[in-house]
Amino acid sequence: MGTQEAITHIIRLVGGKSNINNVWHCMTRLRFDLIDDNKVEQSEIKKIPGVLGAQLQSDQFQIIIGPKVNTWFEQLQTLLGGGAAAGQDAAAPAKGRKSLVSLFMDTVSGVFGPIVPAIAGAGMIKGLLAGLVALNVVSAKSDTVVVIDLIASGVFYFLPFFLAVSAAKIFKTNEYLAAAVAACLMYPSLIEAAKNLAAGSPDAVSAFWLLNAIPVSVFNYASSVIPVIFSILALSYIHRWVDSFMPDVLKTVFTPTLTLFLAALAALVVIGPVGIYLGKGLALFIEGLFSISASFAGLVVGAIRPVAILTGMHHAMTPIALQNFSDRGYDMLMPMMFMANMAIAGSTFAIWRLSTTREDKTITLSAGVSALLGITEPALFGVLTRYKKAFIAATVASSLASAFIAFFGVRLYGYILSSIFSLPAYIGPYLIFALLGVAIALVLSFVLTTLLVRKEGV
Repeated sequence: MGTQEAITHIIRLVGGKSNINNVWHCMTRLRFDLIDDNKVEQSEIKKIPGVLGAQLQSDQFQIIIGPKVNTWFEQLQTLLGGGAAAGQDAAAPAKGRKSLVSLFMDTVSGVFGPIVPAIAGAGMIKGLLAGLVALNVVSAKSDTVVVIDLIASGVFYFLPFFLAVSAAKIFKTNEYLAAAVAACLMYPSLIEAAKNLAAGSPDAVSAFWLLNAIPVSVFNYASSVIPVIFSILALSYIHRWVDSFMPDVLKTVFTPTLTLFLAALAALVVIGPVGIYLGKGLALFIEGLFSISASFAGLVVGAIRPVAILTGMHHAMTPIALQNFSDRGYDMLMPMMFMANMAIAGSTFAIWRLSTTREDKTITLSAGVSALLGITEPALFGVLTRYKKAFIAATVASSLASAFIAFFGVRLYGYILSSIFSLPAYIGPYLIFALLGVAIALVLSFVLTTLLVRKEGV
């Protein structure tokens, strides 16, 4: 069965085009917002070649494809008519109101999923560069480092633009107006004022005053996450509201004019500052967890990470990690995500060793290698969900390895995909503890899985 035929079957088995309200993808999954979940033939979808798993989670129907998900998504859009919600029937009944958790997960996965390749690629370059500098292969002040650093850092510095465009697709508003709002937050005069304020310059101001009455707080929104997402959410409502009362003859010019002015003003005066403080609050919460005990924080995060990936809620940690990089210059969550991936890989390799048929060995080996490279869904859905004790072993190893590296303060200084190839990013004082953590995760999960599953047989 070819990809196009498989996608045609998927559309039919989720209830047809008329049942698809919206669809997007993350790094490994197609995520559907369906009008009626009862129309889904989940067991039949799982039988389609190339589909690694399927589940209904947080009002999303998720189909696990793996690394080829982008190719599948492009063909899916073509069959739906080019738009994510092209198949929606205007007369179809509306779905019930979603819970806050479901809305949050839809938003986070929808916004971050498409831009992960950009931030993962840039993060890998940044990690490799940090390793070369730490090993004194290149001088930190050389032109080579300057050029490579701008290649790696550009994505993170201008992250608000990426988020704005991605969020505009999720909130169904104009992408260029969204980029324009991000541009207001990234304008040099505002960033320069924020830098002067941080440096304690005598000419620094804490706010600009619009018409001597409205304060525009001074913040540096470069690399920010939460302010931009909420600003684009507001833009989507403002745009629809302005368009609803604007006469048709004036819409072409005055709808975008008034929309941009009001949305940018809301972002600069209210949403941006609130988003900055909310982001700092999330980071402080995680920091509070670490202040109680770094090892305890590692135990908790390491234990919930495999379950979070399984349920598709792992993207919830991404904004916190990015906010940590922006506020502190480093993050301790991503190393724990790395340990979880290695633990999942270790358990999968144990199942591969215990497998007796050639077909099972091929599937589990491929899934284990993918987990080593940072893509864990094939291992989780294709292997570990079939063996509960193996999943428990991976969770225990992830928790203990994360507690170990947290105890020694292992951290990252730039976003990077949690794969075995991210180790160069740890070169420096934490490298030995990162290596030991990887060893603990891989070996412990392998041994525990072997001991627990051997009695049952594979």
